[in-house]
Amino acid sequence: MDTNIFSQETAVLNAAKKKSEAGDAGKDEYKALVENYSKLLRTTKRIIKLSDKNEQRLNELKQEAQETNQQLEGMSSQLSKFLSPQLYQSIFTGSRQGSRVSRRKKLTVFFSDLCGFTNFVESMESEDVTDLLNLYLETMTKIALDYGATIDKYIGDGIMLFFGDPETEGVREDALKCVNMALEMLKELDNLSDQWVRYGLKEQLQMRIGIDTGFATVGNFGCESRLDYTAIGSAVNKASRLEEAAENGSIYISEDTYNLVKESIEAAELDPIYLKGLGNFKPFKVLKSVSSSAVTLELGERSLSLILNRLSDQELDNARTSLEDTITAIEQFRRQKSLDFFYDSGFAEKEKKED
Repeated sequence: MDTNIFSQETAVLNAAKKKSEAGDAGKDEYKALVENYSKLLRTTKRIIKLSDKNEQRLNELKQEAQETNQQLEGMSSQLSKFLSPQLYQSIFTGSRQGSRVSRRKKLTVFFSDLCGFTNFVESMESEDVTDLLNLYLETMTKIALDYGATIDKYIGDGIMLFFGDPETEGVREDALKCVNMALEMLKELDNLSDQWVRYGLKEQLQMRIGIDTGFATVGNFGCESRLDYTAIGSAVNKASRLEEAAENGSIYISEDTYNLVKESIEAAELDPIYLKGLGNFKPFKVLKSVSSSAVTLELGERSLSLILNRLSDQELDNARTSLEDTITAIEQFRRQKSLDFFYDSGFAEKEKKED
């Protein structure tokens, strides 16, 4: 079957061409040619008109699609602020469904709290409290995300997060990353001390941190209209109780966590403590990391910790240059200080008199 919509016109033109070449073209052939050409012209106009309408409609649909995509991108960007990056990614790639599903996995769970924060802020304006809290949470969250933690929730000035779901690098690596992250958080909290002053705080804020590694049920909990992605179980309870029992400015970890990370950190074994709902429990107090890639720079009462294997080559070069410049500046300062002492003490005048 000929699907060419101009098949009839083509046949007429071919026939007219043959008769013209043979010298037999007459009035009837000319008339048929004109009629078919007119029909062809009308058909072409209709096609062009229809094509223009389709093009216009396609352009409208394209514009609508672009506007819809922009709205979805905006909504997606806003939604990402309420979800941890790993959870957000798993939802939008389709690997996690929005239903009440959960599974049992081994997690390393982290709880932290700002010691006495409520007492500190009782006399502060609400705007300052908001700014201070956001500064603290933003700083700690950035560190957590750098280490790959899943942010579970903020509880006032407290933070709950865990390692092991939806992504994991293995139970030991998850535990080690969590402890190193906690150490960096304490260091960074010290670095924030200069900013506490502008909020009227006279004392340095401190954190308590509790960490446990164990099995927990993790997934979506709630009702069909409102789900919460979180973890529940003994590991969560232990981490929370350890945080409550920890001294100000310290990190308490369970024996299970310690056994996983003991080759990479230095910790002190503490006397058993009673944890509500859990009975007697032997905690360990984390002192420092013994990783060869971690270095600490002491600056008076403050210190700066660097995890070298987390820095790029450019960042390492910049750090080295900065340290070399600092060493040069310190040596120059000391020489100048010695000269000032020499002249201020009168030794220079004494030498002139002796000469």
